[in-house]
Amino acid sequence: MKHMAWQTHLVGIVTGFANGLFGSGGGTIVVPAMERFLDVEEHRAHATALAVILPLSLLSLGIYLWKTELAWEIALWASAGGVAGGFVGAKLLRRLSGVWLHRIFGVCMLAAAVRMML
Repeated sequence: MKHMAWQTHLVGIVTGFANGLFGSGGGTIVVPAMERFLDVEEHRAHATALAVILPLSLLSLGIYLWKTELAWEIALWASAGGVAGGFVGAKLLRRLSGVWLHRIFGVCMLAAAVRMML
């Protein structure tokens, strides 16, 4: 895994910017960017993206708490779903090949794109 520091910094900045702008979604940028520009293996890219989500989400939460009201009941239920999904996803990540990981990720990205256009 050889890459230059400026590439790593650029991927981090773009990911953080997307997460801050959209409230989430940094993983949709960081996974393909790490694979393509930083030559990171698929499983490692997905695992790293999961590690990136927590600090970005906490920062965004702090800013949103400062600037606006939150729907706490929705946030708590979504968090519970996120914890359950994170547990299941981490277990499945070890069992999926890189090819299937790409396919599933691609289908999710296409579904998200279609949803955003409608």
